[in-house]
Amino acid sequence: MTTPEQFANVRYLVDDVQAAIAFYTTHLGFTLRSNPAPAFADVTRGPLRLLLSGPATSGARATPSGLGAGGNRIHLIVDDLDTEIDRVRSDGLTFRSDVVSGPGGRQILLADPTGNLIELFEPAR
Repeated sequence: MTTPEQFANVRYLVDDVQAAIAFYTTHLGFTLRSNPAPAFADVTRGPLRLLLSGPATSGARATPSGLGAGGNRIHLIVDDLDTEIDRVRSDGLTFRSDVVSGPGGRQILLADPTGNLIELFEPAR
């Protein structure tokens, strides 16, 4: 088991904690770690601990003006991007981008039920 200090923690603000749990555990291979929903839950995948903060949590308090989300996203490395795309599409999900290829590899974006971005990335071989 990974101890708390071994995790890289990322907080995503979500509209519906239960929907977010289902999305990440069903479609992206995360494991539920704790679930004091409806306010909060956390899921893990390897050393990544994703904090799913609903509207009732302190983490969902307003961000000071001018601090936008920018292009922030979770970056998940996959072995075979085409296989992952087919699997995710067969689950009924849609992507927010086309596949983009570059010198480092190939990527595609999808979004969780709240619109937080997830990048599936296959490194160049």
